[in-house]
Amino acid sequence: MAASLLAGTAMLSSPAIAQDGMNTTMLTHEVVLDDLDNPWDMAFLDDGTMLFTEKCSGLSVRMPDGTVNALYGVGEAEGYPENGTDLFCEGQAGMMGVAFDPEFDSNRRIYVYSTSNMSEPHTNRLMRFTLSEDFTSVAERTDIVDDVPYKMAASDHPFGGPGAHNGGRVRFGPDGALFLTTGDTHNSEVPQSPTIMGSKVLRIDTDGNAHPDNSPPEGFDPRTYTYGHRNVQGIAFHPETGAAITAEHGPWHSDEITVLVNGGNAGWDPRPNMAGRGDCPDDYCGYSPNQEDGMNRYERAAFMPMTDFETYPDAMPPIWNNNGWSQGTSSAAFLSGEQWGDWDGAMVVGIMGIGFGGTPIGQRIDVIQFNDDHDDVYDVTEMTLPMDPGRFRSVVMGPDGSLYTSIDEGTIYKLTPGN
Repeated sequence: MAASLLAGTAMLSSPAIAQDGMNTTMLTHEVVLDDLDNPWDMAFLDDGTMLFTEKCSGLSVRMPDGTVNALYGVGEAEGYPENGTDLFCEGQAGMMGVAFDPEFDSNRRIYVYSTSNMSEPHTNRLMRFTLSEDFTSVAERTDIVDDVPYKMAASDHPFGGPGAHNGGRVRFGPDGALFLTTGDTHNSEVPQSPTIMGSKVLRIDTDGNAHPDNSPPEGFDPRTYTYGHRNVQGIAFHPETGAAITAEHGPWHSDEITVLVNGGNAGWDPRPNMAGRGDCPDDYCGYSPNQEDGMNRYERAAFMPMTDFETYPDAMPPIWNNNGWSQGTSSAAFLSGEQWGDWDGAMVVGIMGIGFGGTPIGQRIDVIQFNDDHDDVYDVTEMTLPMDPGRFRSVVMGPDGSLYTSIDEGTIYKLTPGN
């Protein structure tokens, strides 16, 4: 079944020619900010005010006139009016997702996800702040989620250092609920664990309490919206159905986009001695077999599936798997506005590019168009970019109708469709 889905989705995922009404060569670009330190995420107010995070530096805000105010630093990062002395960055960990409260005008609240050494073992935390009226400082830090696991020690895996697989995207859904995505930290017990808050999509209120409509399986932490993920760094909400849709990193194969089902299992289970496997390095089969060497991606997927339908036949099926490749699909957003032509309402995903064992590097932004039922993919088009590609860490729609994207190399771009 899994092989059949892989093959079928691969056909859907082939790059296609842009449809009439949107010529990607007409995109223009503008450098919004440059020389940043791994910019990870952005969030906007209607007037163009933009929060942004830098993984190893901290949180800042760019005002509509272009002025940038540093707000809250990571550890001993310089140039911030206040620092979280418990915050640090290592490997893939640091300061990640950020969001404005939907009621920001009245409560001044913002939310930031970051890695902390306040506890042993260390954790990832979702912090709530209030932002000053003049946008120059934050106050009232409250850690509303403080128990997302962090990888403390190196392991025998690719990218196996401390700090791997934290997830990290923070978004409000159309119903006002707060969503947080997390990762498996190279720990095979985490994805299917009912109580460890890695490999989950959390749906909570702004105090960190479980959404009352969450329906995870019996015995699960009630904050769980979905579980069994590998490392979700993208989540967006369909503009017509409101469905939460994730973009997720694959394990040397099968980046995935999945329409989430409340209480659903994404089917990632890298435990040894499962699904016909034996032992694996450091009790984690996530890159097996031949974890340091290239091999046919479909053979690898058959051994260590991203979504294990044999073990979990009711797992949520992905609607896209990047032609079976793993290239670092990191972020997701929906385009909005008639200026986008036929792409109005389409999903975009930022792909950072990996390049491993013959895998094409694939740094790009893909446009994902859904069928009339909004539950499957019928077309995928690679954007023709007006600038050099990079590791596209974040894609966010701005209030001006342009698409903003950050790349790990240190730049935030604004992409605007032409006439």
